[in-house]
Amino acid sequence: MQATVKASLVSLILLLATLTLTPAKAEAETNNELPSIGEFSQAMQEHSGYFRFFYAPQQDKIYLEVPRQNQTFIFQTSLPWGLGSNDIGLDRGQLGATRLARFIIAGNKVLLQQENTQFRAQTANAAERASIDEAFADSVIAGFTVVAADSNAVLIDYTPFLLSDTHGVSTRLAQTQQGQFKVAPERSMVFPARSKAFPDNTELEAKVTFTGTGTGAYLRSVAADPDHLTLHLHHSFIRLPDDNYQPRAFYPQSGFWSHDFLDYAAPLGQSMQVQYIPRHRFDGSEPIIYYLDPGVPEPVRTALYEGGMWWRDAFAALGYEDAFEIRELPAGADPMDVRYNVIQWVHRSTRGWSYGSSIIDPRTGEILKGHVTLGSLRVRQDMLIAQGLLAPFAEQYSTAEQAQLLADIEAMALARIRQLSAHEIGHTLGIAHNFAASTENRSSVMDYPHPLVQLTADAQDLSLANAYAEGIGAWDKRVIAYGYSDQQPSAVIAENKALGFSFISDRDARPVGGAHPTAHLWDNGENPAAELTRLLQVRRHAIDQFGLANLAEQQPVSRLQALWVPIYLLHRYQTEAAVKLIAGVDYQYAVNDGSAVAQQIVPATMQRQALQALMTSLSQTNLTVPTEVQQLLLPLAYGEPSSREYFSGNTGLITDPHAMAASLVRFTLDLLLNQQRLERLLQQHEQLATIPSVADVLAALEENLIAPARAQTSSSLSQQIALETLTSVARQHKAAQRQHALQAQFVHFMQQQQRLWLAAPSSPQRSLALHALERWFAGDEWPLDPAAALPPGSPI
Repeated sequence: MQATVKASLVSLILLLATLTLTPAKAEAETNNELPSIGEFSQAMQEHSGYFRFFYAPQQDKIYLEVPRQNQTFIFQTSLPWGLGSNDIGLDRGQLGATRLARFIIAGNKVLLQQENTQFRAQTANAAERASIDEAFADSVIAGFTVVAADSNAVLIDYTPFLLSDTHGVSTRLAQTQQGQFKVAPERSMVFPARSKAFPDNTELEAKVTFTGTGTGAYLRSVAADPDHLTLHLHHSFIRLPDDNYQPRAFYPQSGFWSHDFLDYAAPLGQSMQVQYIPRHRFDGSEPIIYYLDPGVPEPVRTALYEGGMWWRDAFAALGYEDAFEIRELPAGADPMDVRYNVIQWVHRSTRGWSYGSSIIDPRTGEILKGHVTLGSLRVRQDMLIAQGLLAPFAEQYSTAEQAQLLADIEAMALARIRQLSAHEIGHTLGIAHNFAASTENRSSVMDYPHPLVQLTADAQDLSLANAYAEGIGAWDKRVIAYGYSDQQPSAVIAENKALGFSFISDRDARPVGGAHPTAHLWDNGENPAAELTRLLQVRRHAIDQFGLANLAEQQPVSRLQALWVPIYLLHRYQTEAAVKLIAGVDYQYAVNDGSAVAQQIVPATMQRQALQALMTSLSQTNLTVPTEVQQLLLPLAYGEPSSREYFSGNTGLITDPHAMAASLVRFTLDLLLNQQRLERLLQQHEQLATIPSVADVLAALEENLIAPARAQTSSSLSQQIALETLTSVARQHKAAQRQHALQAQFVHFMQQQQRLWLAAPSSPQRSLALHALERWFAGDEWPLDPAAALPPGSPI
């Protein structure tokens, strides 16, 4: 009995001794059970740098040394090797999330934690800062177990996290309905060639295989095996920049993007929203250097270089000579290395967008790395458009003349590449789109330009000589002045106003129901309606000469289908621009600085001019595909792949010209009859009687698109146009269910249509129109399906 009690007391004493160990002693005991880092790594390859790591080739493992001091850093993920599908979007060189992060060490456990930078307290009061930290959740993105330890650092097996889906590949594949996938560790490995350490950054990379069931068409079109996808994932540990960088305040008219967070320590009466512009650190002593992908072929390579170097002129305008450079990426350099601003030439299976991304310090908005992605197929699309316009293979051209036309085609495409290079680099300098620049003499490379195609003086030929503007724009120099000069930002803004510059960006330009009269994509001209009228004349010339002269010898004639689409739809983007004049409102991103502020309704004369131009674009003359062209738009030749870039129709393999016309009618009327646009028109007409009314718009449809069909009994194209117009009205009526005044206009129009069709001569289209109207008034769904959507347009 005594022995049992004695043993119990000894056990209790030992337990209490263990529980009363200090954290430091507990850590020491834990470390005593582990080998030192030197002992553990003695047979491994050491890489010393910002975060030292060890590579064990025999185990295929990377061990990362984590200092015990609680330091924050920038953690960046990226995708060095991509999937190749524009629609899925997992491109080569794609940057992932940029995180402010730190390692937390407790005993033998290490956590990688992302700090929440959206909510802050910029104050010297530590308790106030702590209250914010405790109020909003951080995110632990990985956990590790210590495998070796020293007094100042621990070692972790980083491999499982490096081989995990840190880029969200599986999520993206699921979102795009391509299948369900997960990482297959047994088919993945460390990629040592791109795993390196430098004084201010450590770069780690892995070859990661995702397995699943690849059911999506996009995936199956690009993957070697759609059930097993092998990509590369990259991790960057980046030392925080020093405190010498000075953030610059955002201003709505600056032309820059905004880097935002909320400051809960802001004094009462002041906004909590803090807005900086993203920009590179620049004081004029050292140039900003970008590195060009050595895999870019000539002559594209030279065009990318020349266009990118336009930014040197913007800095030179401020007195900074040679402040911007482009060099070739050094042999062996890693494009994902944060030390290099990179311009990458990225291949996909179909044409797609280019973009300029950046690694930005979440604390300050400082751009640490610009990363430009340029899609390689864009240049070929531009050559296709130019070939469709110039018809360079016509018999009347001599060998020298034909060679000159082919040179003109290539010159246009390369001019576009120069502009594209400057545009995307501009984004990586922190600069936003300015979609008003096209109406101000093409004053910015940050607009989306449409080729300016002009008739020659004798109106006998088309010219591409001025297709794209050359050089940096006047607006671009002003934006650089705001972000990179020593001039007071407020003074730059005042000068911009005095010079008459406008700045309108994405949120105002992209919506279908957009109202701003100058906020357009892929347009030209100061007056969008006048430019639409001019462009229709150019289009007519291109259509009239379209044929075998557009196609090189020995090419399948069916390839004319691809050339025909951008010619028939040459005015599609200018249509979007012109329609914004109707119910349009002119405004700026004004601030309360004492200047006069008032938004202005677009004048009635311009609105009516736009309506007339739109009706002209939908005339039977402009919608008809000439018989000569129809005869040449052959079904695809054997061996030619089908493509979404072609028109779809209702006639099987045979080209359907009526479906082309109907699709164009649908496209235009979806813009014109947009419920937001017509609701504005109702209200504008109430304010000012000279503004066209909704009834005026609907009357224009009746006069130009429907009445001609009622007067005929044989024109099937006319019937198609009329019925597609009624279908568009019915669709917009349904979309405007909560807009009662607008619905009343639609109902009144349909009642008129019913009376007019009842009085029309007997014909098949009369019967179908009355049947559809009867069903609609009975409360049924409109029985006619809308026309197919147009083939893809953007980007060009």
